[in-house]
Amino acid sequence: MSSKKVIVALDSNNLNETINLVKKLKNDVYAFKLGYEFFFNFGLLGYKRVFSICPKIFLDLKLHDIPNTVKNGMKGLIKIKPLLTTIHISGGDNMMLASKILGSKTNILGVSILTSLDSKQTKKFYNEKDVSKLVTKYSKAAKKNLLDGIVCSPKEIRYVRKAVGKNFIIVTPGIRIDNKINSDDQKRVSTPKNAINMGANYIVIGRPITKAKNPLKMLQNINKTLLNK
Repeated sequence: MSSKKVIVALDSNNLNETINLVKKLKNDVYAFKLGYEFFFNFGLLGYKRVFSICPKIFLDLKLHDIPNTVKNGMKGLIKIKPLLTTIHISGGDNMMLASKILGSKTNILGVSILTSLDSKQTKKFYNEKDVSKLVTKYSKAAKKNLLDGIVCSPKEIRYVRKAVGKNFIIVTPGIRIDNKINSDDQKRVSTPKNAINMGANYIVIGRPITKAKNPLKMLQNINKTLLNK
């Protein structure tokens, strides 16, 4: 695994600002996450501009469809060579297996339960109030169906790591700085050091870095806290 642990989320509707951030941060990140907001605004041209500066990209498009559609979509996606990409585990066994393309070097992560959902929401939509139990069940399914890792919130890292062992990537969003954890739409959150200590391989951080007065300094400070786990 890389010594760098931070994936910086670049969801933005301003391409020039994003490109400037990539240039400033590229030497201190594990990867950059490009999600819906970036990809739907700037498409392949925007992706390629980021890739030309830093090819370490986590393309977070969360594919979720019938197996054949996901398979064909993944064949196109791997041509642009992201390090990581995502599919929804809830798409089922056959969809997960279909996403694995022979010869691909892109790691496929299964999305478990979105960090915006709490126990009331999972009870309503998944008939399970215990979020950790649900995510653990999903992580086992992801490993069984040959995915390379899982995306889960900090609150489930310990349970997932115990269930899937060491050789399975855990990427964790919902990271907040200095325990400032109640200011937005993500419910199951934690600090960078706590997430890594609990067993995450990589942590996704967006606004605390991208909206900081000095994004590079913020990123470097976070990296320093992770040197001595």
